Amino acid sequence: MALLAGCCLLLLLPLLAAVEETLMDSTTATAELGWTVHPPSGWEEVSGYDENMNTIRTYQVCNVFESNQNNWLRTKYIRRRGAHRIHVEMKFSVRDCSSIPNVPGSCKETFNLYYFESDFDSATKTFPNWMENPWAKVDTIAADESFSQVDLGGRVMKINTEVRSFGPVSKNGFYLAFQDYGGCMSLIAVRVFYRKCPRVIQNGAVFQETLSGAESTSLVAARGSCITNAEEVDVPIKLYCNGDGEWLVPIGRCMCKAGYESVENGTVCRGCPTGTFKSSQGDEGCIHCPINSRTTSEGATNCVCRNGYYRADSDPLDMPCTTIPSAPQTVISSVNETSLMLEWTPPRDSGGREDLVYNIICKSCGSGRGACTRCGDNVQFSPRQLGLTDPRIYISDLLAHTQYTFEIQAVNGVTDQSPFSPQFASVNITTNQAAPSAVSIMHQVSRTVDSITLSWSQPDQPNGVILDYELQYYEKDLSEFNATAVKSPTNTMTVQNLKAGTIYVFQVRARTVAGYGRYSGKMYFQTMTEAEYQTSVQEKLPLIVGSSAAGLVFLIAVVVIVIVCNRRRGFERADSEYTDKLQHYTSGHSTYRAPVPGLGVHPFFVTPGMKIYIDPFTYEDPNEAVREFAKEIDISCVKIEQVIGAGRPGHVGLGSPSAPQPPPGARKALAEQLSPVRQGN
Repeated sequence: MALLAGCCLLLLLPLLAAVEETLMDSTTATAELGWTVHPPSGWEEVSGYDENMNTIRTYQVCNVFESNQNNWLRTKYIRRRGAHRIHVEMKFSVRDCSSIPNVPGSCKETFNLYYFESDFDSATKTFPNWMENPWAKVDTIAADESFSQVDLGGRVMKINTEVRSFGPVSKNGFYLAFQDYGGCMSLIAVRVFYRKCPRVIQNGAVFQETLSGAESTSLVAARGSCITNAEEVDVPIKLYCNGDGEWLVPIGRCMCKAGYESVENGTVCRGCPTGTFKSSQGDEGCIHCPINSRTTSEGATNCVCRNGYYRADSDPLDMPCTTIPSAPQTVISSVNETSLMLEWTPPRDSGGREDLVYNIICKSCGSGRGACTRCGDNVQFSPRQLGLTDPRIYISDLLAHTQYTFEIQAVNGVTDQSPFSPQFASVNITTNQAAPSAVSIMHQVSRTVDSITLSWSQPDQPNGVILDYELQYYEKDLSEFNATAVKSPTNTMTVQNLKAGTIYVFQVRARTVAGYGRYSGKMYFQTMTEAEYQTSVQEKLPLIVGSSAAGLVFLIAVVVIVIVCNRRRGFERADSEYTDKLQHYTSGHSTYRAPVPGLGVHPFFVTPGMKIYIDPFTYEDPNEAVREFAKEIDISCVKIEQVIGAGRPGHVGLGSPSAPQPPPGARKALAEQLSPVRQGN
């Protein structure tokens, strides 16, 4: 609570003294003031002296020996000029009533102050009325000190100064009135003014002059504007002007933006000089550029790295610029079959950074030049391939009898900023003969109550010719020490003499001339129970019966085909015997003509003096066939016995040949050859 009270007290302390704007000052008058008095026997204007013995115009009254005094003194019309609260400073002296001989009891040592508002100068000798209403009373003014006859004799001046204020005022102007009701006093000087808060630069913002509030306790908010090259931190930035023209309660602030620093007691934001910078908004000053960096102009927010030096995105702006590291040194390699251990020492120059790491680039090189390619995903790096913090790495699963090149790169946080490739050290190695890699896949082909048939894939890296495989197995409930090992020349094997319904663990490994490789992962397979075996037999019985029936049907079909083929072969033999007879017949009587391929003509015999007939359907034009056929037949050998038809292109007749008769087969063949001619013509 004490801390909170202290904060509130600081907020309420005035920042600067108020500015006073004078509306009327009686001490500046060079002639009579000309104020209005009522009654005329009351206040009197005289010349006097102030505390500095300067001649001034004053008003005085001293009717203490008369009772019921009511003496009024009214000023001229005073324009308020936008003020909401008016202040009146009065300088006066009062005679001590007790120092006046024979003074009645009505003697006073005080007077009253009044004001009356008006939009224009409307007062007369009788208006406003000389009474408290319509006049508004401000206060009763009492003297702190009064003078006596002795003071007058010693020419000692005791002047009192009192200030009173009133408001709010809203009309264009006002009058002041002073009421005496039985005192002996002199009104030496009257100054009427209003107060306003002055122009001020506070919290990095400019606040212009602001009129005070209408009440002494009122606060008028004023919006500030940041000074040049400053930015608001808290929005909005305000100050409050109280009724006495004093700034109170600052809220928010402005700070110099990046590249500028606060000088001259916070009233100016100046750009950072060359070689210095300021990265963020705030009250702090500019700082010098870090090592390997510079600025090119004033008001810099950061320093630019020199050529060959860089700054990572995560580096603070006040961190020195750094460069890439040099290559690692003293690379030592140790090859063990298809694995490799690499060790090296850190680079001579880390680039000025502490985030040095290493990357390993693996290349597999063939027999020819320029045949190096990136290693495949099968190569294993321990602990990892990229971002190594320690200068060593173990590499395994390399190919046997293969040449490799390894590049060890040194990188840091600014390597990506550099246009050049990372510096590296390289080493060439050749792997030795190695045992095959582990078998990756094994699956079950079949199983019975006492056997399991397994098959597995060849190792991904055989590293030579696979000589054989070793399969070890044991019951799941037993330990690996109870395993049984069997060998197989192929990648398929049936394991016999197993227990029914028992789960077995199987592992397999391959062997080359370099020895055995690692065992594969453990695989679990279970033999059939007796119940499962019986169920499988019953399920397969319909399949066995169906297969047997299908085999029987196939056998019957084969027998039928054989019988049909044998019979066809017999027909062909009989036809051959008939053809031989025909040939034998023509050897003594006629000539045999074999069928013309593709013409569809049956074989027939030709007697001497006759020619072979050509099928007319082999001709595009049947008439051409007829003409050619007619030429083949000698006209002297044909006798027309009867005309059986007439038309285009000629007559059709029935006749018989006069030549010797051909054999019966030849006559039939001739009739068949003439048949299409008859139909067409």
